[in-house]
Amino acid sequence: MRRITGGLFVVSAVSFAIAAGVLSATFDWPDILREPAGTVLTSFTEGGPGLVWTWFATAWTYGLLAIPILMLPQAINRESSTVLRVATALGAASVLLSLIGFLRWVFVVPPLARAYADGDQAVAAAWTAQHQYGGALLGEHLGQLLAIAWSIGVSVVILHTNAVPRWIGWGGLLASVLYFTNQGDVMATVLPDFPVWDAAGLIGSTAWGVWTILLGLMLLVRRGTDRLAG
Repeated sequence: MRRITGGLFVVSAVSFAIAAGVLSATFDWPDILREPAGTVLTSFTEGGPGLVWTWFATAWTYGLLAIPILMLPQAINRESSTVLRVATALGAASVLLSLIGFLRWVFVVPPLARAYADGDQAVAAAWTAQHQYGGALLGEHLGQLLAIAWSIGVSVVILHTNAVPRWIGWGGLLASVLYFTNQGDVMATVLPDFPVWDAAGLIGSTAWGVWTILLGLMLLVRRGTDRLAG
């Protein structure tokens, strides 16, 4: 169970990174998310079916993360930990919300992009509404905050046990703080004067993703114990 869980953390994080890298190279994601409706919809249309499938792959490689999140308590013999049970529920919910945010590019955006390409200028308002709701609210705000809550909860448990090396716990807390700074960019979509650190999205998401991979690797290579540290 421990090794399977670790392997799934690594596979999900690495496969998502690859899919997201392709998306960034072909669609200028995530920077394009803050562009006007016309720019986004035109670029989406130019991407063709290949771009839709790239979004599909990005969504489900991230969705895979829910499996090791749910398996982690059993993998490290901490099913009775209240902190970890709550964190697990929040982590699973975060993946679901992010999955909804990603999959709207597969099932919601294509017809909007076609309508815009056909000259329907009213589509811009519909685009903005679904983008703010499915993207900014569900995926970027709630999805990211719950993911941060999960990594903080897991890190706290790690720091109080010998499940994996303690530096993974400290690294998780650091990655969580860095990832949280991206909320400034999300809030700026509705409050233009909200303070924004331009590098927060890249640094925060990268740090969080690398931490997830390291967590998986430590589960793969280190035998756990049931003894509390200290």
